[in-house]
Amino acid sequence: MSESAFVTYIDNLPPDRWDRWIAAHPTGHLLQSWQWGEFKARFGWQPVRVALERGGEIVAAAQILLRRLPLGKMAYIPKGPVLDREDIQTSAALQALCRRALAPHQPVSLKIEPDWPDSDEARMWCRQLGYRQSAETIQPQHTILVDLTPDEEQILGAMKPKTRYNIRLAARKGVIVRQGDERDLEAFYRLMEVTGQRDRFAIHSHAYYDEVYRRFAAQGRVALLMAEYEGKLLASLMAFAFGEKAWYMYGASSDDDRHLMPNHLLQWEAMRWARNKGCRTYDLWGIPDLEIATLEDSVKEGRTPDAAESPLYGVYRFKRGFGGEPVRYVGAYDQVYRPLLYRLLTWAWQQRRGSER
Repeated sequence: MSESAFVTYIDNLPPDRWDRWIAAHPTGHLLQSWQWGEFKARFGWQPVRVALERGGEIVAAAQILLRRLPLGKMAYIPKGPVLDREDIQTSAALQALCRRALAPHQPVSLKIEPDWPDSDEARMWCRQLGYRQSAETIQPQHTILVDLTPDEEQILGAMKPKTRYNIRLAARKGVIVRQGDERDLEAFYRLMEVTGQRDRFAIHSHAYYDEVYRRFAAQGRVALLMAEYEGKLLASLMAFAFGEKAWYMYGASSDDDRHLMPNHLLQWEAMRWARNKGCRTYDLWGIPDLEIATLEDSVKEGRTPDAAESPLYGVYRFKRGFGGEPVRYVGAYDQVYRPLLYRLLTWAWQQRRGSER
């Protein structure tokens, strides 16, 4: 079936129709939502949205983000495309539509990072559509998903005993988690600065966190949670909900009173918020990009991996404690349009990729 057999859309679907379809699709993702594209447009990206319709129903869609880098433009589909992977004819038609939509922009390449667990079938789909595997991932390739469908006691019961203990310890010691609002964004950012300096990672600008919160708060799709002890802010996070999925994306903590375990209670309250929003999964958004089996074997053996095995083992251990299941995604694949510039652009992208999400 050719592209001509479909009704095609390039930047002319109503935002509400786009979001309804993306949110309802099994592989739909927050990063493919309309507001995510509008948000990223404030920070150097240009969204281009394409969709295919058949029989009056959308059957495939992709939000492409374009960015100018020193050697040319790159095109990127974060956590997409969104489609039925087994329908290769529709997949090919969407690929042709992406190429047509991108032609005026003349990008060097198109990078995709589908929200698909890694499998032979997922990798085969990428190869069939002319993509090559890329080591330059932008989104975390490994994460942990917590099932929110059981009742709260069952969710707690599935956690590691120490995690469950720490959640209850924080509450017993007087840590309070409240839902913040725009007035708390300044305090959240100050805490992000502390965390970035302590843990040696780059953070976004104050304007970035303000913008993402305000856009999604207007839709009721974000929670800014503040963990406090005796009126003092100890930790904070932003969690997002879209359709039946939720994500922990930004978090920060103080250097003080860490023995009160505010981060454990904070994550639990984020899960409760997501569950009350109707979400079925909670994504802890990234664990170290190492072989999950190695880390799992270490846990079973009661052994802590050394720094050579995993310098970020503490991140893994903290998130694994919440009882979710590790997932490895298929990763990043590139469709190359301008091969000579592609090699140079790959190098240029490496210089700035650490702060992108």
